[in-house]
Amino acid sequence: MATKNTADIGFEKEIWDAACVLRGNMDASEYKNVILGLIFLKYISDSFEEKYQELVEEGEGFEEDKDEYYSENIFYVPVGARWKDIAEAAHKPEIGTVIDKAMIAIEAENKKLKGILPKNFARQELDKRRLGEVVDLFTNVKMIDGADEKDLLGRTYEYCLRNFAEQEGKNAGQFYTPSCVVRTIVEILQPFNGRVYDPCCGAGGMFVQSAEFIKHHQGLINDISVYGQESNPTTWKMAKMNLAIRGIDCNLGEFPEDTFLSDQHPTMRADYVMANPPFNLSSWGADKLKEDQRWKYGTPPASNANFAWIQHMLWHLAPNGKMGMVLANGSLSSQSGGEGEIRKNIIEEDLVECIISLPSQLFYTTGIPVCLWFLSKNKTQKGKTLFIDARKMGTMVTRALRELTDGSDDPEKNDIGKLSETYNAFVAGTLEDVPGFCAVVTTEKIAEQDYILTPGRYVGIEEQEDDGEPFEEKMARLSTELYGLFKESHKLEAEIKKKLAAIGYAE
Repeated sequence: MATKNTADIGFEKEIWDAACVLRGNMDASEYKNVILGLIFLKYISDSFEEKYQELVEEGEGFEEDKDEYYSENIFYVPVGARWKDIAEAAHKPEIGTVIDKAMIAIEAENKKLKGILPKNFARQELDKRRLGEVVDLFTNVKMIDGADEKDLLGRTYEYCLRNFAEQEGKNAGQFYTPSCVVRTIVEILQPFNGRVYDPCCGAGGMFVQSAEFIKHHQGLINDISVYGQESNPTTWKMAKMNLAIRGIDCNLGEFPEDTFLSDQHPTMRADYVMANPPFNLSSWGADKLKEDQRWKYGTPPASNANFAWIQHMLWHLAPNGKMGMVLANGSLSSQSGGEGEIRKNIIEEDLVECIISLPSQLFYTTGIPVCLWFLSKNKTQKGKTLFIDARKMGTMVTRALRELTDGSDDPEKNDIGKLSETYNAFVAGTLEDVPGFCAVVTTEKIAEQDYILTPGRYVGIEEQEDDGEPFEEKMARLSTELYGLFKESHKLEAEIKKKLAAIGYAE
């Protein structure tokens, strides 16, 4: 999926077009659950069917033994809930009821899925004829370029998430972080093994991209353990389905809960923390958490949760752990509510490893300028911080949306690769400052800037290429051009006054 984020490709686009047909008068937030629920149902049914046929061929009579499926992390799908049963009912008036009953039956047989599958396909406002057409489309899934069908369905799930986010706009922020932003964090942190944690996991994009990273580097997905939390019940269910369709075992807590007020993993210490918390959250329960043990570097202000998120993540970070997170740019310089003092304490503790200013228009949900913070409990380059100004990076893929490139369309354009290579060179101690782009700065110099972390303060101005024109000649030429413009300005001013006088508006 990582290299197919923007392309309107085959089956993914077919499903999306079908979703648009199915929508009718429904809100994007409603029919999103219909389409994503069907993708999930098709996935688990196909996974079951593949194992079922293997057991039939073995001839031992174990094809209905649930343990044969559970032992391989495959969901057991009971008779009547399998995709062939759905397909047979595709053009019957009761297709919605058939799908709802299938979801209920599957939940009853698989404890991990209890309470997370959508079961509202029978409702009146859902056009059953169009629903049947979508079922037909899923039934006829074709392999693309020899791709594994499970990977195809996983890509389709991610593709639809992206498009739903675009349609829902500001309401989508709680479940979707742009894939290119997630991949940037993952490529820099490189979570090959250990515990990976996201305290505001949305639809689980950080975990999905971590798994993709491991796969692309010939690692084993079982080498990471996934922990997360999400407060929105619908998004929490979406995350569990998104991870299940990728074969990622996860612990997202027993229930959807508020991370600050009801931490689902209080004793867990993660090797990698990755997150895109809500920007500048004001109502986060500060009055109930004044003496909380997580506020090691200072009590966060009630008006803004940015430094509450940072400290919560640091609290859950293992002694050699690393974390990457998206924050509003205000976090880099704000002094209000004690934020400046908290930032100072974190910097003095030598935890801030890298700060990246991102370009505008990366998010569907906000126009607020944002940045990436990378913190480490055990930095390789002690007493130094890498600053990167990436505001000029990215390519516009629509009139309103920009993406950081990954080199898949043009090897010469790989923004994500450039950022990760710059970080790796810094860690290795081989990075040279590039004016206007990156700079390695000591903690002492950051202190001289009142502990403000805005990259523009440190990277300087990009060097301009010498055009070969001698300075004196250039000044003479520019002065002549300037005085010529002044002369033209005076001429136009006189003409305007003359026109005004002619209609009785003289000075």
